[in-house]
Amino acid sequence: MLVLQCLFVVAVVSSQQTLSPRNMPFGVVGTSPVVNQVTLTFPGSLHVLAYPNQAAAVRAIDQSRIYGAYVTGHTSDKVLLVPQKSFFAKIDLQAAFAATAKKLHRPLTMQTVKPLPPADPVGAVVGLLLLPLLIGSYLGALLVFKAAGAAAKWRVSILTGYAVVGALLTDLIAGPLLHAYSNSHFWPLLPAFMLITSAVTLAAAALQGLIGRLGTLLVITLFIFVGGPASGGFGTSMLPVYWQNIGAPLPPQNAVTLIRNVLYFGGNNITTPVLALFGYLVAGAAVVTYLGWFRPAKPSPEQTRAGGPTKLILGALTVAAVMECLFALNYTSSGHQPAATNMPFGATGPSPILTQVQHGKSVQVSHFLQVTRYPTEAALKNAISHGALYGGLIPATKAGAPSTLLVVPSMSDLAPLNLADQFARAAITVKQPLKVQSFTPVPLAPKDPLGIVAALMIIPLLVGGYMAATLHKNATGSAHERWPVFVLTGYAVVAGLAIALIVGFWLQGYPSASFWTVWPILSLIILAVSLIAAVLQKLLGAAGTLLALIIILQLGNPSSGGANGVPYLNGFWRPLGPFLPPRNGFILLRNTVYFHGHGISQALIVLLAYVVIAGILLGLLVRFRTPQVPVTPETETDAAAVAVPVGAAP
Repeated sequence: MLVLQCLFVVAVVSSQQTLSPRNMPFGVVGTSPVVNQVTLTFPGSLHVLAYPNQAAAVRAIDQSRIYGAYVTGHTSDKVLLVPQKSFFAKIDLQAAFAATAKKLHRPLTMQTVKPLPPADPVGAVVGLLLLPLLIGSYLGALLVFKAAGAAAKWRVSILTGYAVVGALLTDLIAGPLLHAYSNSHFWPLLPAFMLITSAVTLAAAALQGLIGRLGTLLVITLFIFVGGPASGGFGTSMLPVYWQNIGAPLPPQNAVTLIRNVLYFGGNNITTPVLALFGYLVAGAAVVTYLGWFRPAKPSPEQTRAGGPTKLILGALTVAAVMECLFALNYTSSGHQPAATNMPFGATGPSPILTQVQHGKSVQVSHFLQVTRYPTEAALKNAISHGALYGGLIPATKAGAPSTLLVVPSMSDLAPLNLADQFARAAITVKQPLKVQSFTPVPLAPKDPLGIVAALMIIPLLVGGYMAATLHKNATGSAHERWPVFVLTGYAVVAGLAIALIVGFWLQGYPSASFWTVWPILSLIILAVSLIAAVLQKLLGAAGTLLALIIILQLGNPSSGGANGVPYLNGFWRPLGPFLPPRNGFILLRNTVYFHGHGISQALIVLLAYVVIAGILLGLLVRFRTPQVPVTPETETDAAAVAVPVGAAP
């Protein structure tokens, strides 16, 4: 478990901590010193492709072959931006070319081609759709393997039928129910979803059938811990080149490409992902068929006692389908349309720019800001340093001087972009100058320029804690283990140390000076989650395993706020978060690293309360509810692997 958790942390953090263009296909019409300077300033960022004219470049964009294009004109140039290909690539390309053109005194305009729809303003839907498809498919294969074994006849038909139903349910939930995409995309996406779920389900079943429990370990490693972070949900070319290459042969990256190109590019450029996924499907079906028809096995005693494999299979598929629906419902509803409301914001005085942002027609949502007035600039910055604000405005004190907008990247990856956009629009409307300044109370780590590493670490911490409790129970059996609190505490201490060393000193994801505070925080998060899972498993058995998954990862993780920040949560997700470990763990970690430890009292108290209460309950349950018959590993599913959401998505 320690090796798996560390591998997951390395994969998630190293693949996403410094999102920026790497070897990104980019079109150029004509020649320009601006393009040459950008490629020199950011070496390895662009893979420049020449096109004879703008029409040819636009055709390449429509076919999802390039992330944008630079069109050279006689008196001014133009950059074509493609947010449907990658929202964050659009931001980076726009900033790089604008700064370079200004430096070289070359007139330049930006034109957005294929803008993202209001239901998906940051392009998160593609990654969110991958999540239920991947987890549901893997879970179905795992539970059917436990219920029927590797040699069950008709297993290909059973798993394919389940994959088709799972794809349909995901499509119905994300489309007609949640409106994450228009209803016109329902039918084009359905066969894509079916191919993805069938490929992953049959490939996972084949590996499990060939090498048994080690197959389960291999599947979770390749498809979840490695394949998920390498999927490129926010743009494959935003990943480090080695992660682009690692992900290329695996199902998740091919699935993301297929979904994106069907959803936003009319099904263009999908030959490679279709062939790759179809290859997994055919190979998996062949192996599973061979095992079922040429290596038949007798039903296990567990299957016989349960009324035969048919009953077990139906129960397993029902559980898997419900979990897939919950992943689709919870993660898509909480993350597909991030729009901030009541964002804590400070100002040192009245300003027509701020008034325009609060009441102007251009504002994206009502109640965008929750403004607090501060007497001085120092007081405003002090509030930011305490982690209380997402930004602030310092109005100009002299006529003609610019007002200053402070944005705080260590609070949110989206808020600085939204604030800068809204205030820039307002400044133009009221005809007043404005400058934007990034303010970080604690300097960001060398390899955490976006301030998102704390959010990236949360999922591996949650998964590790949940899986540690599950695997500990499976390994020891309920009747033999008398000291689970101490064992899980020891694991949390060691795992927290390993992760703190990896992220801080190897990946440079947080300032190394924070090591001695980061280590106990990581251990506390892992311990709280593992004790909650252990208590529920002790009370309810296998049902407790699923309940822990629902509480921690189905409800807790979506309500944490993550890299976007709590103001971007909608519905009941915002008020739910303070009561669950994920948000409190994230706030405790983020504020300790980047805000001098301010604003952590509530989060620390909540996590400690979970540890103390769950620890006492677990001790009492072990003392008074130990069964006489030991529980062997075969009586539980390999539920550890059920829990893993794709690293992703912010």
